[in-house]
Amino acid sequence: MKPPPPPLRIGNASGFYGDRFDAVREMLTGGPLDVLTGDYLAELTMLILGRDRAKDPARGYATTFLRQLEDTLGLAMERGVRLVTNAGGLNPAGLADAIRALAQRLGIDCRVAHVEGDDLLGVRDWGPGVFAANAYLGGAGITACLRGGADVVVTGRVTDAALVTGPAAAHFGWAADDWDALAGAVVAGHILECGTQATGGNYAFFTEHDLRRPGFPLAEIHPDGSSVITKHPHTGGAVTVGTVTAQLLYETAGARYPGPDVTARLDSVRLAPDGPDRVRVHGVRGEAPPRTLKTGLTRLGGHRNEVVFVLTGLDIEAKAALVRDQMEGAMSKRRPAEVRWTLSRTDHSDAAVQEEASALLRLVVRDRDAAAVGRAISGAAVELALASYPGFHVTAPPGKGSPYGVFEAVDTPADTVPHTAVLPDGSRLSISPAPAPPAWPAPPTTPAAGGPVDEPPDELPDEPPLPPPLPPGPTRRAPLGAVAGARSGDKGGSANIGVWARSEDAWRWLAHTLTVDRLRELLPETAPLKVIRHPLPRLRALNFVVEGLLGEGVAAQARFDPQAKAVGEWLRSRHLDIPEVLL
Repeated sequence: MKPPPPPLRIGNASGFYGDRFDAVREMLTGGPLDVLTGDYLAELTMLILGRDRAKDPARGYATTFLRQLEDTLGLAMERGVRLVTNAGGLNPAGLADAIRALAQRLGIDCRVAHVEGDDLLGVRDWGPGVFAANAYLGGAGITACLRGGADVVVTGRVTDAALVTGPAAAHFGWAADDWDALAGAVVAGHILECGTQATGGNYAFFTEHDLRRPGFPLAEIHPDGSSVITKHPHTGGAVTVGTVTAQLLYETAGARYPGPDVTARLDSVRLAPDGPDRVRVHGVRGEAPPRTLKTGLTRLGGHRNEVVFVLTGLDIEAKAALVRDQMEGAMSKRRPAEVRWTLSRTDHSDAAVQEEASALLRLVVRDRDAAAVGRAISGAAVELALASYPGFHVTAPPGKGSPYGVFEAVDTPADTVPHTAVLPDGSRLSISPAPAPPAWPAPPTTPAAGGPVDEPPDELPDEPPLPPPLPPGPTRRAPLGAVAGARSGDKGGSANIGVWARSEDAWRWLAHTLTVDRLRELLPETAPLKVIRHPLPRLRALNFVVEGLLGEGVAAQARFDPQAKAVGEWLRSRHLDIPEVLL
């Protein structure tokens, strides 16, 4: 019998535009790899690249990747490592050309391909102010490029997981409807996409590991789509069931995780230790993808300005009221469209350090008219320097205001998006959307002649059953973080908060205690908003989606923590009655 092919080792060297510059070299020299990926795109990045392209049509890609290749492209080719990245941003063809020019200058034989078709800006009128409209493509274009002999594949806006599903499908020869295998690769891709977040970065229980310089993660993908998440030996950080769980919950929602390649069932994922710094990911089920592609629209929302007043010592509330009245009076002639005041009581009584005796009063203004939030606001704040509360000062000199972006996601029919692989020889290959799901007929009462009746695969329940509650017993007031981890993030204007338990008993308590109503009590900012809870029992986890917490998205900077990065840690710090048996 022919032995199964060895696993495909896919690494990650970038989780965002601005990640550790040396990571490409670290991953290429730290141990064996077959493919190295880099994720450079996010909602805020698209705003940055869109503004770059508006200034110069030849720009619009992540120039950092090109600089990283200056001293690593030859190394990758020597070691037979293929490079797959979405650093092409809004101009993948431009970056591909730049890499070819770099390879020629360095005397390196390198076949470069790229994927295009995600840019839908000129397809139709998306409304006023939209300067980027990009469909999230799947991995099939990457697969075609690699099968066409590419050493480097550059894409624009693809799903983060496509950087893994594309190479895996090319390597193992998966068909477009190998849902379970593709779903396993999607889960592995989601774990890798944020780089060191899978190896202990931003981890709730960070004190348990040495995180001074965590290594980047890699996945050993198997032919059935299962994988082992690990990292190169002798690198920092850790790969544990906890670190992998945390990343699985990051910026996801319910049991179904839809994408252009497949809908991965997160409620089917099983995690198991597989040795030091090794976690096995298996059992992943997949379903057909939706017939539409998520399309991100980035537009100019207007202009904003911010002034942070420092209030020190006594009478904090009265000082805040005074400066607020003064600024409101100054804005009365031309009030900005949006005015938001936030008083953060960071002050302590009888403080030995001045900063600990101070509170922060933040004024944020927005308007489509730059003049309404520019000199009119900053000038009014400066004029109060000698005419307001005692101890008046601000954290930084007020500026003239700056433009801000708005991100919006809409659906576009998949068959209208010109997904195209541009192969190393310049030929163009059109990529068809993933096939429609099978239409399972009602089974006949008796088997047909010649064999058993085909039946649909076992279905996973839409609402997984919860474990029985923990028996009653004595409790103690303590922070939620004593028994649960959390990780939070952004999806457009919504925030997601993933919370997981570290033991079966803690899960039994968490599943029945942390309801939507209890979350709203613990995080009062969420009380007026729509909150959806998604249980994921196999991960001992709950995933909450808080709609509208981030306003119009990270680029709009609508709140103190615009990407909801620390909302999970805020939740873990809140106190409630926890069974003593768990503590």
